[in-house]
Amino acid sequence: MKFNKWTMGLAAVGVVSLASAARADEKLSQVQTALSNTTLSGYVDTAATFNPGGISSGYAFAKANGFSLNSIDIALDKPMDESPWASGYHVELMFGPDATPASISGMGGNGLANLFSLPIRQGYITMRTPIANSGIDWKMGVFDSILGYESTTDGANPNYTRSFGYTIEPTTFTGLLGTYKVNDAISFSAGMVDTVYSAGYNGINSQAYNPSLVGSFTLTAPDSWGWAKGGTFSFGAVNSPSQSGAGATSWYAGVTVPTPLSALKVGASWDLLDLHNEGPGNSLGDDIIDYALYANYQVNDKLSFNLRGEYLDQSNLGGSSRYIAIPIAKEAEELTATVQYALWANVLSRAEIRWDHAEHGTPFLTSGGNMGTSDAFTFALNLIYQF
Repeated sequence: MKFNKWTMGLAAVGVVSLASAARADEKLSQVQTALSNTTLSGYVDTAATFNPGGISSGYAFAKANGFSLNSIDIALDKPMDESPWASGYHVELMFGPDATPASISGMGGNGLANLFSLPIRQGYITMRTPIANSGIDWKMGVFDSILGYESTTDGANPNYTRSFGYTIEPTTFTGLLGTYKVNDAISFSAGMVDTVYSAGYNGINSQAYNPSLVGSFTLTAPDSWGWAKGGTFSFGAVNSPSQSGAGATSWYAGVTVPTPLSALKVGASWDLLDLHNEGPGNSLGDDIIDYALYANYQVNDKLSFNLRGEYLDQSNLGGSSRYIAIPIAKEAEELTATVQYALWANVLSRAEIRWDHAEHGTPFLTSGGNMGTSDAFTFALNLIYQF
């Protein structure tokens, strides 16, 4: 074994032995080998928002009339290779106001609350079990929900502000999930998890359930479909059993489709949150339904436009207050337009305008904290440095 001159010099004066140096060098080599395929990534997410008249729609993660550091995210990844018994890991830490669902503060002594008191966004081990010509890819630990059109990561979404649908979906799973890819067109996922739901709007009465059953499947259009190739359709559900007289089932369906116009892609999503035993007399179920349409127009490598429109139906919510996307309003719509431009290297920069409208009542808050209007406008500038 070869030693550098510094090690040889220390050995010559008796500070270290060549045997111990050899053992240390071997351990260092093992660490370097283990880390050789590990990648570091993350982002710094900032924003500025303005609400005319001081009226805020109160949507999740909104920062009315001011500047904000939304989150700092740092991730370490060791992806699985192509071997039959491959393994890997993902560790993601998130700091800042958006770091965890606001619901965590309402969980009391729940173990999930203790977990999320740390800045852990995700932390899981990946493993592969070979089956037939493919294999089951397992994920065990804490990971993002597999349901939903939008992500907890701002930069992964077509718009800066969140949709109504996002606020009624489960956001975080803790458990075991297996994914089986039948072929390039069909894949399935299923598992058993503890579930954390979003805080909803204004952090109202969100819930945690365990254990929950989760399952989904995804269809991907093959190359033979011409201009529609790469389009996807996903469907999934999470069933959380009754806990202290209340449970919930979330259903989700989403589709993203290219169009004959190569620069244009369209999408749609459907979310249903079925609350168990929440109706009058605690005997019927209540539900919230959200429908959303998306459009993306990629002008060139730097410039793109994104549009989202939504309709939220809470008319069957009854007297429940566990999940309320917009307080008081039984029905609501929102329209969001976003322009994105790559002006600086590694910086996602976008400007956005959003209009929220409540069909019944005047739920949107004024600067004085009083309810006074059925319409709210938000202007936002979002800058995210990605590394």
